[in-house]
Amino acid sequence: MNMQSKRPITAAEQGLVDSFVNRLGSLPGDQTITEIRDGYIEDIKRDGLPTRRIEAWHYTDLRSLLKTVPQDTGDTAGPVEPLVAGSNVLAVAAGQADDAVAADGIQISQYRDALSDGSARSRMAVHGADDVIGRLNGALTRDGFALDIADGVSLEKPLEIQMVQGGGQGHARFPVTIGAGAKGTFVERHVSVSDDSALVSSITDLKVGDNAEIVWVIAQERGLQDTHFGQINIELGAGATLTLFVANSGGELVRQEIHIRARGEGSELILRGVNLLGGQSHTDVTMTLDHLVPNCVSTETFRNVVFDRARGVFQGQIRVAQIAQKTDAQMACNTLLLSDDGEFSSKPELEIFADDVQCAHGATVADIDENHLFYLKSRGIGDKKARAMLVNAFIAEIVEELEDEALIEALEARFEEWLDHHG
Repeated sequence: MNMQSKRPITAAEQGLVDSFVNRLGSLPGDQTITEIRDGYIEDIKRDGLPTRRIEAWHYTDLRSLLKTVPQDTGDTAGPVEPLVAGSNVLAVAAGQADDAVAADGIQISQYRDALSDGSARSRMAVHGADDVIGRLNGALTRDGFALDIADGVSLEKPLEIQMVQGGGQGHARFPVTIGAGAKGTFVERHVSVSDDSALVSSITDLKVGDNAEIVWVIAQERGLQDTHFGQINIELGAGATLTLFVANSGGELVRQEIHIRARGEGSELILRGVNLLGGQSHTDVTMTLDHLVPNCVSTETFRNVVFDRARGVFQGQIRVAQIAQKTDAQMACNTLLLSDDGEFSSKPELEIFADDVQCAHGATVADIDENHLFYLKSRGIGDKKARAMLVNAFIAEIVEELEDEALIEALEARFEEWLDHHG
């Protein structure tokens, strides 16, 4: 008789199930939403958290890395100072969205309303069997913001969406629709305001209309003991231009997923990222980009700095459909490995089914150039300061591509503060 033993559930997996059971009575949603939530938690119970045997999670064995799950909802701290002074702020604190007032051409509503009336069910689909973030967020989210930017609207100030957490758990979703020809800068900011450990999930669904010009910044500044699961799902319309900047400078265990579909001909994606990794943190950025129509352009450049015993991952997959002729897609991942105990894994991929394209990818790993270091030290600059200057130069090259002085200065100030502490 051939019998298979059932895999034992881990403490973290049981903690996620317990979180759902404990919150079920307070989670908004009609019968359909509740059934979807229940199905997602049943998937997690059945399949468990992904291990390195799952290709999409090969470098982030979540079943081993996630040890415990906090059960409380955390402190209800209010919004923090925005990244760019003068920005308009929408805040979600401990998973609960603040009240917000719509402005001319901008409709804002709490996501809990869409959950309560059942209209959110179309937004709760997951990306295949490996989408653990989608299932976790779908099961536990109680709030967020839904934004609708009207055609032709031009935002005078950046709009900052904050997810503020003080320990415990917080889960939120942000559906955002950008109208045709609209312009603006958005900051999606994830901040911890407590030393208590937290587990947070956040999903943004961003639809960029035809000929819109959008800058979207994801700034992840979680605490040293925090687990952060982020996902952004993007659709680009015809002639749309999206500059997406991802900055990871916090968290103990981080997985940031970026999924882009270029559906409109003539669209352009400019993706830039900075990962600052220190301590014993583990940060995974996983990107998929589907070119589905002809004559689109995409460039992706990530700069990574690794100190101490930190581990980093970049997985980037570009898929070019057969119809997507004249695609121009370029991807690069460059890493400064500043510790013998640190690690960084890079996995760029191209799947090309069209025959008239320009596509390339590359990855480098290096230490600081000793000649450059000697040059600075020979002019009286101390070793630590000289190293910091070279690291800053390595990062600044892509930050300055944002072409927004206030945003550049704000990001550089955050990066310098982090490097002063870890360098």
